[in-house]
Amino acid sequence: MLRHEFQPGRLVAGLFLTATGVVFAGDAGGLWETPWFAVVPLIVGGLFLAGATAAVARGIRGRGHAERV
Repeated sequence: MLRHEFQPGRLVAGLFLTATGVVFAGDAGGLWETPWFAVVPLIVGGLFLAGATAAVARGIRGRGHAERV
């Protein structure tokens, strides 16, 4: 039994934020050189995809799901 409802939009947002953290951790560790502005497309693109994923998930589930819970 699930403790909470699965939310794929939050999963996508978390993956992009984690990827951003890995990119900058690699830069801080000296493994590679990352320009400071690389965070912008990662965060903005990730939030856009997370919003689109959440909208698609809500469209698939429909509004009736929230009333049943």
